[in-house]
Amino acid sequence: MSFKTIAFTAISALVIVIDQLTKLYIDRVMDLHTSITIIDNFFNITYMRNKGAAFSFLSSFNYRLPFFIAVSVVATLVILSVVYRLRPEQKFATVSLALIFAGALGNLIDRVRLGEVIDFLDAHWYEHHWPAFNVADSAICIGVFLLAIDMYLEEKRQKKQGP
Repeated sequence: MSFKTIAFTAISALVIVIDQLTKLYIDRVMDLHTSITIIDNFFNITYMRNKGAAFSFLSSFNYRLPFFIAVSVVATLVILSVVYRLRPEQKFATVSLALIFAGALGNLIDRVRLGEVIDFLDAHWYEHHWPAFNVADSAICIGVFLLAIDMYLEEKRQKKQGP
């Protein structure tokens, strides 16, 4: 097995397991809309349900569940296709795509199982709250950020090599 296959599978599995275990734990030990303060005026664990996309985007869209399930399925298939085509030396891209894939799959599991996504990470500055999110959302954001860095570095490498 190649590094690409092992790394992609291990990272994806780890993120999905952590995401699902944290969501199950929150669902079992907390009541909906309750909070536990972790850092005053900065961070809470707050049990929320999200029918929309990331950060409740499109939560009032009438056909949101089939739409979001379809988008998640297409995204995971596209990511698998891209990972398959990566060169062996593209390790950073492999890690980035594994995080994005795992996040998309983690939230897809919730949508299929519950019809919505469990969110619980509540970052805020006093009364100014960022929308609640979860481990899957975090993995997607980190993966996209790392992929942007990788694309930038890849472009620099291509320029150094010349035409």
